[in-house]
Amino acid sequence: MDRRTLLATAAGLIAGSALPAPASAVAAPAGAGRRNVLLLIADDQGLDVGCYGTDVKTPHIDALARRGTRFSQAYAAVSSCSPSRSVLYTGLYAHSNGMYGLAHDVHNQSLLDGVETLPLLLRKAGYATALVGKKHVRPDSAFAYDAELAPERGGIRDVAFIASEAARFVRGIGDRPFFLTIGYSDPHRAATDYGNKPWPKIDRVTYDPASIRLPAHLPDLPEVRRDVADYYESVSRLDSGIGLLLDELKAAGHGDDTLIIYLSDNGRPFPGAKTNLYDSGLHLPLIISAPGVGRPGIVNDAMVSWIDIVPTILQWTGAQGPGRPLPGRSLLPLLGQRNAAGWDAIYASHEFHEISGYYPMRAIRTRTHAYITNLAHPLDYPIAGDVASSPSWKALLAHPEAKLGRRTQAAYLKRPAEELYDLRTDPEELVNLAGTAEARPILEDLRARLLSWRKETADPWLAGQTSPYAHIGG
Repeated sequence: MDRRTLLATAAGLIAGSALPAPASAVAAPAGAGRRNVLLLIADDQGLDVGCYGTDVKTPHIDALARRGTRFSQAYAAVSSCSPSRSVLYTGLYAHSNGMYGLAHDVHNQSLLDGVETLPLLLRKAGYATALVGKKHVRPDSAFAYDAELAPERGGIRDVAFIASEAARFVRGIGDRPFFLTIGYSDPHRAATDYGNKPWPKIDRVTYDPASIRLPAHLPDLPEVRRDVADYYESVSRLDSGIGLLLDELKAAGHGDDTLIIYLSDNGRPFPGAKTNLYDSGLHLPLIISAPGVGRPGIVNDAMVSWIDIVPTILQWTGAQGPGRPLPGRSLLPLLGQRNAAGWDAIYASHEFHEISGYYPMRAIRTRTHAYITNLAHPLDYPIAGDVASSPSWKALLAHPEAKLGRRTQAAYLKRPAEELYDLRTDPEELVNLAGTAEARPILEDLRARLLSWRKETADPWLAGQTSPYAHIGG
């Protein structure tokens, strides 16, 4: 089965499944078609935002939450940079759209032929499209924005320049509606640091390593504390940049006609988070402000996924969806609501980060349990390159007795075929119930639901999805 046929098969299976109605079947709101979209993508930011109950100073993101809806249970569909962005752009899971790992350099991953993306769909609908900052997806032909400004070239930390370039684009397109994607490089870890230094128009915010609260999955070591403090500084710089950008948007006359979506691509760049399908890798910030839709300042507890972002934008704009159904649902009906029935589970997948870090996983998370199947569990769990070179990981290696939170290093690196956690009593996902008799009913239920989802999304790692002879090794 070739790549096009595989994708078409996934679409056909989804159309006949119990998955939500496709985006193309969702009615556009009244007045759609001339309304703008601003998609803000933080890079490697976990739930480290003031309005999510942390000590990190993010006044501008907090203000956005007060004017929109903050989702308390929002999840990436994969905790890796390029694959997660591919989900945001296509509305398809990474194992369905083909972006299995990183796009740049020798990793060389890209979308399957024929997959349509938001930039293409909105250009067809008459939108002016621009990407400012980080791209990190391929092929270029599938992400043909009208303009690409402030290209990353190793990372853009000048968030004031990002804001000014975005404003220049908006002011130059006349009365055309726009789809503007801002790909921040903060708070991604650079080769040796987070780019923390004085920057134009930015008030530098620093953190005392001794007084910060550490994420639960990290050991309390001096090197880790310094590393996290530097990371928090990068988050605050990101927040300042978002503040400048929203001021520019308002000055350009688009403060009240623009859908604003702020989120992150994957978990923080630390061991136990990024590339993991545990809560710390997937559970991320999501704030949506849609003028005229829903009450402001609401916290919604629906379990939502990055698979829902494309349907949301398509409904807001009234643009025609792709030629195949999408598994996600628009989030617009949830805005201004505290909860909603039928939003009680999310799915996630992972193949590899760097091309050498092969470790395919599939997961389902519900309100009460998390189930992960590690498809290549005899392998050691690979450590992403930027995490492996971090002060935090080096400190762990220097202290073999140190734990990732309460998980031993040995347990982190060598994982079983199946993991099942009761999130009500074990939110840190430490006690694997997969082999216990009392948990067998929930294990069998989640195992069956995950298998059904894998079939519905034509998972190439599932026997029979890529070749009629897969079961005999042909």
